Amino acid sequence: MHAKRLLIALALTTMVTMPRVASAETLLTPFAGVTFGGSGQSTGTFGAGFAWMGAGIFGVEFEAAYTPSFFDTADFDFVDSDNVVTVMGNLILGIPAGGTDGPGVRPYGTIGFGLLRTNVTSVGDAFDNVSNSDFGMNVGGGLMGFFNDHVGLRGDIRYFRALTDPEEDFEFDVDFGDLDFWRGTMGVVFRF
Repeated sequence: MHAKRLLIALALTTMVTMPRVASAETLLTPFAGVTFGGSGQSTGTFGAGFAWMGAGIFGVEFEAAYTPSFFDTADFDFVDSDNVVTVMGNLILGIPAGGTDGPGVRPYGTIGFGLLRTNVTSVGDAFDNVSNSDFGMNVGGGLMGFFNDHVGLRGDIRYFRALTDPEEDFEFDVDFGDLDFWRGTMGVVFRF
């Protein structure tokens, strides 16, 4: 009987004092913000990100954003509309202060690659619609702050740049393209 109590006490002590295994998280973040600098004018943007964080520190993210009226075309009466769409896959490195449950903050850095698509349409038939799809990259960082287990806010700033092949010579060369801009966003982050 004495040995049984000792084993139960030892088992309970072990369970209470063992470090908790960090669990994986899924994060969904609808966001809105502005683009500025570089090739475009300061204008609104919106989108969403879907991320998976393994053990709270390393993660991957898929995000897409739409920016209407990206180019400064106010002086061109023949331009009807223009926009930029970004679709990126990113790696995330973030350190959760306060753990991966409940309230806490997580500063993070991110880098990724994907698609930058520009589109300009004309009024009537002034010119053919111009669409261009380039490979692109982004780098940035931000801060997530959680109020509880499932809801928080996320602020993010990123730099986007098109990547092009400078010479059409059937060789794989990569150089920075002309399209570049910054994007700052805020969003509600849902943690599952």
